[in-house]
Amino acid sequence: MTVPADGAEAVAAVFRSEFGRAVSVLYRYTGDLDRAEDAVQDAFAVAVTRWPVDGVPAAPAGWIITTARRRAIDRLRREALGRSKEAEAAELLVLASSLESTDDGPVADERLRLIFTCCHPALGQDARVALTLRLLGGLSTSEIARAFLVPEPTLAQRISRAKSKIRQARIPYRVPSSDDLAVRLASALAVVYLIFNEGYTASAGDRLVREELCAEAIRLARLVVGLLPEEPEPAGLLALLLLIDARRPARSDASGALIALPDQDRSSWDTALIAEGHDLVRGCLLLGRPGPYQLQAAIQAVHDDAALAEDTDWRQIVTLYDQLLRVQPSPVVALNRAVAVAEASGPSAGVAAIEPLRDTLSGFYLLHGVRAGLLARAGREREAAEEYDAALRLCGNESEREFLGRRRALLPEG
Repeated sequence: MTVPADGAEAVAAVFRSEFGRAVSVLYRYTGDLDRAEDAVQDAFAVAVTRWPVDGVPAAPAGWIITTARRRAIDRLRREALGRSKEAEAAELLVLASSLESTDDGPVADERLRLIFTCCHPALGQDARVALTLRLLGGLSTSEIARAFLVPEPTLAQRISRAKSKIRQARIPYRVPSSDDLAVRLASALAVVYLIFNEGYTASAGDRLVREELCAEAIRLARLVVGLLPEEPEPAGLLALLLLIDARRPARSDASGALIALPDQDRSSWDTALIAEGHDLVRGCLLLGRPGPYQLQAAIQAVHDDAALAEDTDWRQIVTLYDQLLRVQPSPVVALNRAVAVAEASGPSAGVAAIEPLRDTLSGFYLLHGVRAGLLARAGREREAAEEYDAALRLCGNESEREFLGRRRALLPEG
């Protein structure tokens, strides 16, 4: 990375890119996430005061890790002096000695181990998200709490409990063996995808998009691709995120109102992100191991290929959804397929495709919103109005509620 010459800017840039790396290295030696994180935070606090005066070090990441290691040693020795039990004190001093005598080691492996530790299936999904953003993303507790609209004390407890579970359950700090890599990798990728989804369409609040979460998810996806270049699914996930994020500039108007995909100004889509996404999809196809993220990325690539909405190859999209349902059967995937069926074969065909999903997804606002739109196009306006009303009751995002309300206003009452 290019590090700014200005000390304060350099600290911020290195923190964003290297915080996870530094925590990974310190965790390897301390075996305790709190100790590792505290030591790295101490190092950055020193950098804030030193770099603007002394200048940015030639190897800023190495400086942070070295300083963090020294801080960890000092803290361990202080703890040892304060212990009444000789065995515990001796153990801490041995740990401090090991920190003094080690180098940084294979950093790439360390970060990969930390990803799998944060995203271990034994942790709840909320805990995995919070830990990943905290330890690998370097986001503060308050930033994560604001992003997911939970009180800061609640988020802090969630992170603390997750760290305690890792320690008490002795969750291993290692890259999984080939036998269970697929399951563990799926968990890690699901966390990154969830972070992006929350950023792209916030589950609640008055903001449609939380750009900082989209950017963080893409950064984490790039990290996983860099660490596992031979695995196609991380590349598929990165392609998926890039191809969707490319449309973000056209997704809302100046007032923040949602603009549906068919109505977007495609000239404002980010062509560089689209080109990168297409390259990744093509690379995945050459490997011949299609997975859910690769297939979803291929679907988004078809959308982004169309210069005009009416040029979209909906039959190809239906075919891709059929493949996706075979590898990842899911009512949400089936709902998205129903939209493609409606575009390829007419709204009545789409309504018929949704029918088997109504009980399963009855509490999901998008089922009602999608079905309302298709019923309206099929001329069944009263039923459409009822479905829009149901969607409005369930939707938590204010921008999406306004969008649904505008569509509902076009239909008759009662």
